[in-house]
Amino acid sequence: MSNYYSRSPPPLQHPVPTHPAFIPEPPSTPTSPPQGYQRYHPQTEPNIPDFGAWGLNDATTQFGMQLGQSAVAAGQDYVQKNFGGFIPVTHLKHHFNVSNYYVMKKLQLLLFPWRHKPWSRKVRRSEAGHTEWQPPRDDINSPDLYIPLMAFVTYILAAALHTGLQERFHPQILGASASRALVVLLLDFLFVKGGCYLLNIQGSGQVVDIVAYGGYKFVGVILTLLIGLCNPGRTVYSLVFLYAFATNAFFLLRSLRSVVLPDLSSTTPVTVSQAQRKRRITFLFLEAVIQVIYMGILVRV
Repeated sequence: MSNYYSRSPPPLQHPVPTHPAFIPEPPSTPTSPPQGYQRYHPQTEPNIPDFGAWGLNDATTQFGMQLGQSAVAAGQDYVQKNFGGFIPVTHLKHHFNVSNYYVMKKLQLLLFPWRHKPWSRKVRRSEAGHTEWQPPRDDINSPDLYIPLMAFVTYILAAALHTGLQERFHPQILGASASRALVVLLLDFLFVKGGCYLLNIQGSGQVVDIVAYGGYKFVGVILTLLIGLCNPGRTVYSLVFLYAFATNAFFLLRSLRSVVLPDLSSTTPVTVSQAQRKRRITFLFLEAVIQVIYMGILVRV
């Protein structure tokens, strides 16, 4: 009797369906929305960084971006208003209009200027009917800013390499070389510009032209530094330096002549007295001779 009441009840079993359960599908969205309504498609703006990780919300980010754009626009407007007349953008574009052929021929002219003729620059007539200088790619005698800029950067790297081979390299060498080069360029520019002012030498685009002519000295300086890497001896090194100075001085004498001394055969010649002409020639020779000081400073790395 006790065994009968102590027996546990049998476990419950749920029936297993023999047919798959039917799940009703939601009504499909119509392919074409009703007239007057448009389906919303969420879009994400690409290339926008997630500033939320830095605690910035979207409103703060947009305000910062708008403020930055306004600052850039104001800076560009300030530069154009205050420095646009000093260095026009059109002159900069003109002096960077070069080609590979021009660069090769110009470097050849800078290193071997002795037999080059003629030295006069070519002119062309613009669409407005005004006469203007040919761009460098069409005139090898036209000054450019591409070679001086590349030579400036190469000079800094050559100075770092020169000190590195002598186990004297330090990251400050790069800044010191750049500062030295900029100071030399500034002194050369002020000397030429001051002489042009005192001698009443006028001309369009003089600022950019003077900077370009002053930057060509880096080609001879780089040549001297590269020869110095081979340890040829003080005599050979001095001869290479003197040759580089002579080529740069001769190049400046012939090239700056068109700036210092006006062309008497031009359509609008400038009247220059004999005394003024002598003073300008003396100033031209001083500019050529003083290059030995500038280049001597640059090669001391």
